[in-house]
Amino acid sequence: MNIGVYGLGRFGTFWAKELAKHNCGKIFGYSRHKKENIEGIKQVDEQTFLQECDIIYICVAISSFETVIKSIKDKLKKGTIIVDTCSVKVYPSKIMRENLPEGVFSIASHPMFGPDSGKNGVKGLPLVIFPISCPKDIYNNILENFKSWQLEILEMSPDSHDREAAWSQGITHFVGRVLDELALQPTELATTGYRRLMSIVEQTCNDPIQLFHDLQKYNPYAKQMRMGLKGALDYVMQDLVSQED
Repeated sequence: MNIGVYGLGRFGTFWAKELAKHNCGKIFGYSRHKKENIEGIKQVDEQTFLQECDIIYICVAISSFETVIKSIKDKLKKGTIIVDTCSVKVYPSKIMRENLPEGVFSIASHPMFGPDSGKNGVKGLPLVIFPISCPKDIYNNILENFKSWQLEILEMSPDSHDREAAWSQGITHFVGRVLDELALQPTELATTGYRRLMSIVEQTCNDPIQLFHDLQKYNPYAKQMRMGLKGALDYVMQDLVSQED
């Protein structure tokens, strides 16, 4: 079976390498912008990519997802399996359900790791997956393949994913960007807690700012998270003020 990665940005390149590393089949890659050679990945033009690939992982910015799906939907061969890898799930699931033609299958996935957290291997790291429009046998084959990577597999509906992710990944990226705005610096007085805060900044701010914007815009529960965070901050600030009286 031929596997394709559509979008060879920072995450897409990492994901293509992981697929090759785990012997998932012949790995094809496509990117709008010319990339240097990636070991184990055959980079081809879009037409060849769509004709050759049986499973296609879409690894583009969330904000570009709809444009990409609409641009390729009429070029896909029957039986192709489209797997999104977005960090939100309700939005891309809706796009795939509404736009992919009959005979093209879809699966929602979120590898909850990337080039930083997966740099020493992905064993034990979580991957969320859910069939949107896919025969059970095909879905189970893909599921078993991921299990062979020794990932922590979480089968979760798109809505449940986004609700939980807003208060985990979403809040982490939000706090990381806020801390980055403070321009915190290393110090000899750094406690373990401070060093952990600095690691949050490093992990979140290594990702493109577009990912941060997209996480906040396309997760339907992100605004609720931000309002909750603001309320908690206001409460703590007011508590300190009351202690000064």
